[in-house]
Amino acid sequence: MDLLERFASGDLEAFEALFQQHQREVYAWIIRIVRDSGIAEDLTVETFWRIYRSQARFDPAGSFQAWARRIATNAALDHLRRDRRETELPADLPAAVCPDSAVQHDVRRKIQQAFQLLPAKYRLLATLALIEDEPYNHIAAATGLSANLVKIRVFRAVRMLRKTLGAMGITPGAAS
Repeated sequence: MDLLERFASGDLEAFEALFQQHQREVYAWIIRIVRDSGIAEDLTVETFWRIYRSQARFDPAGSFQAWARRIATNAALDHLRRDRRETELPADLPAAVCPDSAVQHDVRRKIQQAFQLLPAKYRLLATLALIEDEPYNHIAAATGLSANLVKIRVFRAVRMLRKTLGAMGITPGAAS
C-alpha cells in the first residue's frame, strides 16, 4: 500500500510523512495570499488540521499537492473574509517613476486601501493574478473555479480597484 492509500485509510505515520513533504509548499502558497508570515504559519497548521480531518474524502488516485493547495486556498480565503486589516504590498511592485517619495507613499497607501475594500473572493484572485502573477489555470485549480470564472473575477476586481482609486483621486495608469 503506497503513502497516499495509507493516508486515506487513516494511517497517522502517512499523514506525518505527507506533512513533512508538503508543509513548505503549503506555507509558501498561503503567504502569497495573506502576505503575513505569522498568519501564514497559523493557516498552514489549520490547513493540515483540515487535511487530517478530511483524509477519508481524499482520493489516493488524485494529486495530494493539488488537494492540499485547494484546502490551503480555502483556509486563506476564510481568513481574508474574517480579517480586513491592511496588508503590505511587496516593495518591488512596479510603479510609475515619481520623484516625490511622499506622493509615492500616499499612492501606495491608497492602493493598499483599495485592495482591502475588495470583497475577499475578489481580493484573493486579484492578489494571486495581479501581484503574484500566478497563471489563471493554477488559480482555478487551487480555488475550484473555472479558469474563465477566474478571469472574469480578476477583471471585475480590476474594475472595482479602478473605481475606488478614481474616487481617491488616483487615475490608474497615469503618472502621479
